Amino acid sequence: MSEAAEHHDDHSPGKYVKIWAILLVLLAVSIIGPTLGIKWLTLITAFGIAIVKAGMVCAYFMHLNIELKYIWYLLLATLLLLLVLFTGFAPDVMKPSGQRWSSTYVEPTEEEIAVHPPEAGYAGDQTEAAPH
Repeated sequence: MSEAAEHHDDHSPGKYVKIWAILLVLLAVSIIGPTLGIKWLTLITAFGIAIVKAGMVCAYFMHLNIELKYIWYLLLATLLLLLVLFTGFAPDVMKPSGQRWSSTYVEPTEEEIAVHPPEAGYAGDQTEAAPH
């Protein structure tokens, strides 16, 4: 088979439909997963499925599967640096309390809720026709 024919096979519509179907199945699993009620299993499968789906999208829809290998190495290095950044910030950001740390969130009172119901939103969110 010639190189042009092989290249054309890589981009056949059937292959993209197959990838799309796999992504839909993984989406269904990630939606049904939380109904089991097992929190740790839900987290592991949700993140695992998200990683697999992101990899498939990168490989097939961004055409990284036909790029040079160093592109994959750059992508993996970026993800590794992101993981290092997260593990460096996570202990401080995810702490509910600590020295020189205070939560600025104040739970609204019943009076504030009555005056500003949550479904009303903010004044800036409402769109009104401006007079011309």
